[in-house]
Amino acid sequence: MQVESAVLFETPAEICARVFRGLRPRTPVPEFRVSFRKFANATSTIRSRGGVMELKITDLLAEAPAPILEALAVILLSKLFRKPVPPHYNEQYRRYLNRHEVRREITELRQTRGRKRLDPPAGQTYDLIDLFDAMNAQFFAGALPRPTLGWSRQTSRTILGHCDAAHNTIVLSRILDQPHVPRFVAEYVMYHEMLHLVHPVESRGAKRSIHPPVFRAAEKQFPQIKEAKAFIRQLCSRSSPYSLLF
Repeated sequence: MQVESAVLFETPAEICARVFRGLRPRTPVPEFRVSFRKFANATSTIRSRGGVMELKITDLLAEAPAPILEALAVILLSKLFRKPVPPHYNEQYRRYLNRHEVRREITELRQTRGRKRLDPPAGQTYDLIDLFDAMNAQFFAGALPRPTLGWSRQTSRTILGHCDAAHNTIVLSRILDQPHVPRFVAEYVMYHEMLHLVHPVESRGAKRSIHPPVFRAAEKQFPQIKEAKAFIRQLCSRSSPYSLLF
């Protein structure tokens, strides 16, 4: 795919129309409606309805340079038409989002606009405060301040844990709060999420390393890591591969 260089003073809708012509040169260009929305993250969406392409873009990008909006248009339209995203545009967009000042603004948006919906830490089988304190004493000499802890509202098999640094929150999937789930499995997931508090995401250019080498090395210190992962594979075998998010 070839897209002409972004022209200075193009509107976002004009950028999208030009990108569309590059992707589908034989198809009439539809009307594009672009709006900037106050999302709680760097979220942008596209949908086609009634012959109109509607893009809702995070207001984080309201003042972004034209080439960044062009890259986003390429990404969204490529995904809409199930075409591979050209690496140049994907890298350009990711590199912009990974800039220190942009990452800081994203964190501020999540803090001020986002809301965490979670259940109390005391579950039917396990208490997350008890799990956190046990892992804190065993691996961190009790030095980690306790974040907000809670069980997920839904019983997710695909996301077993999530550490949200913006809200200083750790959430574990309620699927782990069952009598047949060994305690060391819930402890492993808790320990994994706690490591994200100690070893944050590393950003280099367009790449973000969620689990850098120092993280992986620390994770291997968990005594029953192999057994925990084996049980998790069985627990989640009826769904997509499990995820431990940061």
